[in-house]
Amino acid sequence: MRDGDEEMAISQKCQYALRAIYELARRQDEGPCKIGAVAEAQGIPVRFLENILNSLKGAGFVDSARGKDGGYFLRKDPGAITVGEVIRFVQGPLGPVVCSAPRGDEEDCDFYNDCVFRPLWDKARKALEEVYDGTTFADLIHQSEHACHSTLCTSCGRKK
Repeated sequence: MRDGDEEMAISQKCQYALRAIYELARRQDEGPCKIGAVAEAQGIPVRFLENILNSLKGAGFVDSARGKDGGYFLRKDPGAITVGEVIRFVQGPLGPVVCSAPRGDEEDCDFYNDCVFRPLWDKARKALEEVYDGTTFADLIHQSEHACHSTLCTSCGRKK
C-alpha cells in the first residue's frame, strides 16, 4: 500500500545528480567533460542534466569551463564528496520519516513525544547516514573497477 509519502526513496532527480557526479569523478583525469558525454554514459536526459549540473555548480560540487574544450568538472576530489552530501543537497535530510530528520520536532508529528516508533526511525536514519556519509565518489569508482566483469557494466555504464 503506497500513499505517495515516500520519505526514504531517492528521487529520480537525486539519482541523476549522483550519477552525474559519479561520471565526472570517473573522468576527472580527462579534463572538463561535455554534458552530452555525461548524459550518454549515465542515461540521463540532457534537458534534466543541464538543470541538475547548474544546481550542483551553485552548490560548489561542480564547475564548468567555456569554449571548445569546455565542459563540467568536479570542484573537489572525488574522495572529498560523499553520497550523503549530494542527497541532502538535492532532496533534503535523510530519514525514513519526517520526524526522524535532525530538524524534526513536535510540529511534524502529533505523537512525537510519545511515539513508540521514534527510536526505530532514529536508528534507521542513523544507519542511512552511516552508509551514505561513509561512501565517497572515490569509493564508488574503486567499487566499480573491481565489480565490473562484463563487456558493458550496467551499474556504471563503463565499457571494458
